[in-house]
Amino acid sequence: MPIDYSKWKDIEISDDEDDTHPNIDTPSLFRWRHQARVDRMGEFEKNKAETKESLERSQRELTELKNKLKASDEEAEKKKIEADIEKLEKQFSEWKNKEAELEKQEKLAPWNVDTICRDGFSKTTVNKMPEKKKVMSEDEKLEQSQKFMDKHKKEIEKFGFYSNWDDSKEYLLSNPHLACEDTANYLTYWCVNLQMEEKNGLMKQVAHQTIVMQYILELSKTMEVPPIACVPSFFTKIKTCDAKYMDGFNQELDAFIGRIERRAKEKTDKLMAEIEAEEREKRLGPGGLDPQEVYEELPPELQNCFDSKDIGMLQEVLTAMKPDEAQVWLKKCIDSGLWVPGPSDDGDDAPPPEQ
Repeated sequence: MPIDYSKWKDIEISDDEDDTHPNIDTPSLFRWRHQARVDRMGEFEKNKAETKESLERSQRELTELKNKLKASDEEAEKKKIEADIEKLEKQFSEWKNKEAELEKQEKLAPWNVDTICRDGFSKTTVNKMPEKKKVMSEDEKLEQSQKFMDKHKKEIEKFGFYSNWDDSKEYLLSNPHLACEDTANYLTYWCVNLQMEEKNGLMKQVAHQTIVMQYILELSKTMEVPPIACVPSFFTKIKTCDAKYMDGFNQELDAFIGRIERRAKEKTDKLMAEIEAEEREKRLGPGGLDPQEVYEELPPELQNCFDSKDIGMLQEVLTAMKPDEAQVWLKKCIDSGLWVPGPSDDGDDAPPPEQ
């Protein structure tokens, strides 16, 4: 393909070309030539800027007059405004023609050392050290997570109640801050609490939304984008997926529900054990024995005495026993608080046995 050299034919001769007469002061001539060209270029740029400014001013004035014409109700005023608009439009057209003429002159102007070496664009890049992310301790992470859950608790719970794919998608897109780990964590805690309250149906519904959030988070890690950017793609895929993908989702959901049920049972058993320990601590007698445990250890005949609260029967049963054995049972009863000894051992003034 032949090369077109025509664009180079109008280059203005350099100021330092050695084409002067020996009797002429060459450096002075070079300076004069260069200064004259710079002055011409400055005048051209000034003219160009004035034309552009006049065009913009005419445009603004035209817009103002047209708006004023629309708002006017008087016929005389309208005619005056229309005349002004016509005059301004004529001026605007003249400035437009002048701008076109200047652009044409600029294109046809010969190149010179000041224009041929002008930068097409200039860009300065300053490298900055990336800001170091603050490394948070585990306590700080927990505190931040708890603040998020406390602040957005109602919003997260509302998401947990959704059962429709489209509703869940629109809700997350409207609340992009909910697409995060803290939301998944809160939903998990909520599932455990619902199971402990024996609200199994609601727990399974919230568990479903928990798995939805976990799938979005996993997709975000795989694609290395923010979680909210994965919301549309996840819901599009889950609505149009094949049976294998849906089976995988349901299997993950069933496994999660199983873990929730086991965790809830563990927490319930632990809570019941703590309650029983507290109740036992309150029941302990003066000797540190549990009256319920001591009562269950007693021989049946002694249990009957405490059931009937019969002091005479109790004395007869103890008398019929061997002294050492009777002393052991009596001490256990006193230490557990089942028996509160009175001022005498005759039994008449002693208080009845307590169960």
